[in-house]
Amino acid sequence: MRYQVAIIGGGPAGYTAAEAAGKAGLSVVLFEKQNLGGVCLNEGCIPTKTLLYSAKTYDSARHASKYAVTVPEASFDLPKIVARKQKVVRKLVLGIKAKLTGVGVNIVTGEASVVDAHRVACGGEEYECDNLLLCTGSETFVPPIAGLDKVPYWTHREALDNKELPASLAIIGGGVIGMEFASFFCSLGTQVTVVEMMDEILGGMDRELSAMLRADYAKRGVRFLLSTKVVSVDEVDEDGQRRVRVGYEDANGAGSVVADKLLMSVGRRPVRTGFGLENLDVARDGRGNVVVDEHMQTSLPGVYACGDLTGFSLLAHTAVREAEVAVAHIAGHDDRMSYRAIPGVVYTNPEIAGVGETEESLRRKGTEYKVQKLPMAYSGRFVAENEGVNGVCKLLLAPDGHVLGAHVLGNPASEIITLAGMAVELGLTAAEWKKIVFPHPTVAEIFREACE
Repeated sequence: MRYQVAIIGGGPAGYTAAEAAGKAGLSVVLFEKQNLGGVCLNEGCIPTKTLLYSAKTYDSARHASKYAVTVPEASFDLPKIVARKQKVVRKLVLGIKAKLTGVGVNIVTGEASVVDAHRVACGGEEYECDNLLLCTGSETFVPPIAGLDKVPYWTHREALDNKELPASLAIIGGGVIGMEFASFFCSLGTQVTVVEMMDEILGGMDRELSAMLRADYAKRGVRFLLSTKVVSVDEVDEDGQRRVRVGYEDANGAGSVVADKLLMSVGRRPVRTGFGLENLDVARDGRGNVVVDEHMQTSLPGVYACGDLTGFSLLAHTAVREAEVAVAHIAGHDDRMSYRAIPGVVYTNPEIAGVGETEESLRRKGTEYKVQKLPMAYSGRFVAENEGVNGVCKLLLAPDGHVLGAHVLGNPASEIITLAGMAVELGLTAAEWKKIVFPHPTVAEIFREACE
């Protein structure tokens, strides 16, 4: 059978494209070798946020006395937390399937392989298509560390399904995934050590706010080893218990940290093999990423790449927007991808979020800017709901007042950062943004205060 659109990959880019194409009246076939929703829904974004909400709830219960509420003895049940996570995932996967079948998408479960720009093979059958969308996502990157192949370790997948709380955990990598797991296990009482090769955690986020978040977690007992390179991993026997030893080098020489469990969280890389990409003569950049235009079309007409495969932004929400742009182009509508205001969020407690330029990116570009920064305490709602907690809102403005970037440390940063993203994307000045009426009292009013 011939389809107007064939999509390889059922993650955020793939299922968004399939639904949009189906709603546009196009015939669509979607190939997914595992579960609909991809890594984000099944073993990434949603599962981690479900666990983190349980940890946040436990944190709130333990510190309820700050709000004149008595909770005699707060406790948690890790197996039930994990079971709830699995229940949430199942519910959302079924929801995606229902939406796709509702718009006529043919979902094919199996490992698809590109034959050429207009043919896809799967399960011994060939499917013809007018347009091909590659939405293959990314995979965990595990670096070649001496001894790692002989030591049991977790990736995010094992950490999500773990039902026994380790007394101690070493996390290699202080990026988004590493810090979110550090937050989760720290809240539940695990002694956490984060080993990061760079000189600050959360590369790509605002450096000043990242340092503040790190300081907050250091006060809670998380140990950070920055500018530290892991050189070896092995097992040691301590008091009859097998533990993992991480050998490292830093400015002071060699050292090691021993923990009950090891979590590898160095990062992710686009999936470029295993689906026949080599059968398409598409342009690639120096790192092997597929090159696309503003419509997400590759150098081959009718072949599109969305999400992690382009290597630009390995974020689910970026992939969703890219998929919308690609399908709009297929359907004959004018839509173009903009990367001016892609939000980044880390769901620790407190959350940290940013959008647009950072001070670091502006300095690299040699762009003139000014900073307007306020404590989150300037928001009455924040003070009412965050007893004894500090936070910061930072705006980066061009000399003429245009909003170039915004960064927030404090809950609920993830929910309010979109407002700043709109200001950046629409090219508003601080004076124009301030004219928007913000409901009172809300934490989002901090942006209005910062625009003063």
